[in-house]
Amino acid sequence: MFRQRAVSAAVLVPLLIVVLLLGEPFIALAVAGAVLLGGVETFRLLRAAGYPALPWLGTAIGLALVAEAAAPADLREPGLLVAAVGLVLAAVGGFAEPDPRTGFAALVATAFGGLYIGLLSFVVRLGALAPDLPSGAPAAPLGPVRAWILLLVLTVWAYDTAAYLVGSRFGRRRFLVHISPSKTYAGLAGGLAGAVLVGLAAGWALAGSPLLLAGFGLLVGLAAQAGDLAESLLKRAAGAKDSGTLIPGHGGMLDRVDSFLFAAPIATLYAAWLVR
Repeated sequence: MFRQRAVSAAVLVPLLIVVLLLGEPFIALAVAGAVLLGGVETFRLLRAAGYPALPWLGTAIGLALVAEAAAPADLREPGLLVAAVGLVLAAVGGFAEPDPRTGFAALVATAFGGLYIGLLSFVVRLGALAPDLPSGAPAAPLGPVRAWILLLVLTVWAYDTAAYLVGSRFGRRRFLVHISPSKTYAGLAGGLAGAVLVGLAAGWALAGSPLLLAGFGLLVGLAAQAGDLAESLLKRAAGAKDSGTLIPGHGGMLDRVDSFLFAAPIATLYAAWLVR
């Protein structure tokens, strides 16, 4: 399993580096691609779990949130407005179901699926809200957009990798076994330690407060774990081991970005707090 993960990372990391170097709008296009693939998998799982969602509409909601996040500032509308319109459209889609109970279930599942996969748009929003970097910061040549998105990615990856390595080696006591039997307290502690270390390193790279960025690492690590568990809950409901088979060692696209779905909004909120 770890070998498969390493091979997948060897392919994905160079692609990520290329996208970050190209910058906007390629970052938004990459996020939109992940939302499109992840949306297909999300709605497949929802249907397998017994929820009659409308996949095309829900995926469109997720893509609309990415488009809104990537729009120029003078054209950007509050994400809440896009979400509200998505809810209205999901309700209209539910009207077509002859059984009101099925129609309401379709409304709820479609709105949830669209907003759930649409959380990935906060990767783009993080770039838009990223604090400026001091001219003397080692990461200054990257610019704030690339630097903060890279920090998010490295923090989540550090959490996932450290949690896997520490948990597989020292994990004994497990938690939330009804959702994900492999999660251990040792893995949680190891993952958080890895995320905090990345935050401390970012204190040097971004010429910021090591304490504040260690807090960033801690909160993003916790959110990453919550995102992983949320997808596990969905897969358990659907009776599926993975969301797909797109990426060897990782399953589907949703299996690869699940941690970012919850981590990206927390990172964006933290960055917005830093510049207030």
